[in-house]
Amino acid sequence: MKAFFKDHWFLVCSILFMWMKTYIIYQFGFHIRTANLFHEWLLLINPLSFLLPLFGIALFLNETKQKVFLLTANLILTAILISNTIFYGFYIDFITIPVLFQAKNMGDMGSSMTELFHPLFLLMLIDFVVLAWLLKRKPLAPKASFKTIKTYYAVCCSFLVFHVSTAMMDHPRFLTSSYDREVIVRNLGLFQFHLYDGAAQTARIGQKAFADEDTLSTVANYTKADYSAPNEEYFGLAKGRNVVFISLESTQQFVVDQKVNGQYITPFLNQLAKKSFYFDEFYQQTEQGKTSDSEFIVANSLYPSSSGAVFFTASDNEYDTLYKQLKKESYQSVQFHANNKTFWNRDVMYESLGIDRFYDVDSYQVNEQNSTGWGLKDIDFFDQSIDYLKKLKAPYYSTFITLTNHFPFEIEPKDQFIDEFDSSSTILNRYVTTVRYQDEAIKTFFDRMKEEGLYDNTMFVLMGDHYGISEAHHEAMAELLKKEEITPFDAVKLQRVPFLIYIPGVTDQAPQTISETAGQIDVKPTLLHLLGIETKDAIQFGNDLFSNERTPFAVLRNGNFITDDYLYTKNTCYDQKTKEPVEQDEVCQPYIEKANKELSLSDKVINGNLLRFYQH
Repeated sequence: MKAFFKDHWFLVCSILFMWMKTYIIYQFGFHIRTANLFHEWLLLINPLSFLLPLFGIALFLNETKQKVFLLTANLILTAILISNTIFYGFYIDFITIPVLFQAKNMGDMGSSMTELFHPLFLLMLIDFVVLAWLLKRKPLAPKASFKTIKTYYAVCCSFLVFHVSTAMMDHPRFLTSSYDREVIVRNLGLFQFHLYDGAAQTARIGQKAFADEDTLSTVANYTKADYSAPNEEYFGLAKGRNVVFISLESTQQFVVDQKVNGQYITPFLNQLAKKSFYFDEFYQQTEQGKTSDSEFIVANSLYPSSSGAVFFTASDNEYDTLYKQLKKESYQSVQFHANNKTFWNRDVMYESLGIDRFYDVDSYQVNEQNSTGWGLKDIDFFDQSIDYLKKLKAPYYSTFITLTNHFPFEIEPKDQFIDEFDSSSTILNRYVTTVRYQDEAIKTFFDRMKEEGLYDNTMFVLMGDHYGISEAHHEAMAELLKKEEITPFDAVKLQRVPFLIYIPGVTDQAPQTISETAGQIDVKPTLLHLLGIETKDAIQFGNDLFSNERTPFAVLRNGNFITDDYLYTKNTCYDQKTKEPVEQDEVCQPYIEKANKELSLSDKVINGNLLRFYQH
């Protein structure tokens, strides 16, 4: 052993430096929750089961090739660490292979990337400089003997078996049933996760080739059995009306009725909720596709992909969407979004979804005065969109995707209708001002709709698309919400987003605040039933929110779920009333199985392009 360290000191140093660097990134670059010392120990050891066999390849090489291989491996793995750290800062997630195919989005994310890149990342190259310096001072041993290599890899294999076995002790099925990438990284390791992701993506590609009608029948049998018939009192309540669906960028439910500096963050939304069908236990269910995922869920009542964005990975699939069903009822569908049509591959995906017209950034007059952050300000966006809306032939289904309240939440002082929050997080502080601006934009839009005579015959639907404030800012969030800390339970509750349906002349006469658990997956059947369109034959995982038969339930893409009574996250089941853990086998296990079943079946539909076999 002593001779090995002496002869192969550069290999040992390379492994040691990369091991420590990876662990430091685990601690300070990510926010991986650990429930106990065992989890901390797993985080500490998991890099070694990857680094030992990889760096051990140097034992087969001569002195010159050893230097090149080990230094190159150091640079590549460091680049992976930095890339994941930047990505995690924005998405609180890890890079997956489908995300790499979304690279063309990066060109439109300049301000976000600038916000997330930190000069301290350059410090991650210090070990590379030290290793290069050491090479000039001390020579390397020649290629190792066969006996040394055999012994080394025997140790590697033993350590790998030990590592995986102990990881299984914590979460026996984390590789086969967990949709939580954080659990995989914590138990298996970041580099190992990327290998696992590669294998998973290869398997998904094979699903499309081997899919058949029998697989679709399995899905159809499940969704048919889970279908909730519409409530006659609400079915057709908005029949024949135009629809204006407003997707509220990065808007979470906590801003509703929330004051900062003595002022409401969303005064107009607060008032609108009081004369609408307002769902205050409504959860976003997006994953790495964020806004595009929310669009996909609403259009299809299917769950998004567990990695990457369906808008990229399955844009050539067949879909039975809300838009296609509306077209049968003579509705035309239009999208308004002042961004490049290629962002999130919308120009391709919208055609697959059956959307008739997309008014993208080229349809708007955008200049320095009316734009900020990611582009056209929301007030100007709505104002210019009205001119197109007036020309549409009724009935129409229109979707407006706002933009100003987008990370990193930048807005000019002249557009601030509220002062910034004062906390340790500049992101949360600015977020308050952009949400307030968005609220004002919606108010002006509603006023214009009245002025143009478009108001009374419209059903307005407002929905938050995904979270805006990530776990990285939970300390400041606790300050805003006046909590001691944001617990795992609280973190799931923060996935709630506003969802309200306002029907002029109807809901203002009999408004309701509905507190049953729901999610974006339920939007499609709910809206279609309100418009008098039956969905009992559709392949969908959501249910009409007004149905008397519906079970209150929402599953997040990572496998967490919420019911009216229980909440499941981080392999722990909580009582909603007490917020304390309970025995999950007794009350949560049936819902765990239901959550995994639905996510799995939805994946089969998408990965296998099963709806090509569906008779519409």
